[in-house]
Order: sequence, then C-alpha cells, then structure tokens
Amino acid sequence: MKKYTIAVLSVLTLLFASCKTAKTDKNADDLFGTTWELEYISGPRIAFQGLYPNKKPQLTFDQKETKVYGNNGCNGYSASYTLKGKSLTFGEEGPTTMMFCEGGGEQVFLKQIRQITSYSIDKDGKLNLIQGDIPVMRFKKVAKQ
Repeated sequence: MKKYTIAVLSVLTLLFASCKTAKTDKNADDLFGTTWELEYISGPRIAFQGLYPNKKPQLTFDQKETKVYGNNGCNGYSASYTLKGKSLTFGEEGPTTMMFCEGGGEQVFLKQIRQITSYSIDKDGKLNLIQGDIPVMRFKKVAKQ
C-alpha cells in the first residue's frame, strides 16, 4: 500500500509540475506574434504625449531570429534580445535612420530599454518591461501578426 501511495503522489506531482510549465510557456508565447505599442514609461517629468507627440514606440519580437523590431518614437529600432524564463535583456541597437523628431522621447526610450531585466504580461494582456522589480515600461497589443 505504501508503494502505491508513493506512486500516486509522484504522478500527481509530475502532473502539477507539467501544468505549471505549460502556463509559463503560454505566457512567453504571448510575447510573440504581436506588435506592442508603448503606453507608459517611467522617469521623465514630461507628459507622455509630450514625449511622443507624433508616433509612439512599437516593438515586435521575432522568436526565430531573437531580434526585436519597431520604432523608438522617432526612428526605426532593432536589437537582439535574450529571453530566459521571465528574464529579458536587450542588446545594442542596430543601425537606424537619423530623423529629427520633437519631444525627446527617443532618448528616454533607448535609455530605459537598455536597463530592462525581465518582463511580465498582466491579466489585462499588457506587456510590462521591468528593471529590477519595478515596471518601467508598459505596452499594449495593437496588431496580431
């Protein structure tokens, strides 16, 4: 009887562990196949609309290439990224155009994204980019791919 109880407990433990893993993987899958648009950034004392008067930054994660593409509120943006569980870091930005844009949000965006250490997707489906344990950027889904 004791062996039967141990076997049942082992099977239940594996079952619960696999369910937890599946949920985590689904959350990572939510990161891909979507264009994310910035709706909040911490730091500056300038109103969000003042930072990005014409165009808000957008990101699209390419899972196969491990690159992120989009714009930084002014010019195009691309960089490599490293994703391990909830840990997320961005590499150096790739080449970009050199347009002049109003608001100064481009530099704020670039400074913040270099300091990201992890991410989460909240119950409302918003992507939070986190520095340490503080969400510093929040994105909403704007397009499915």
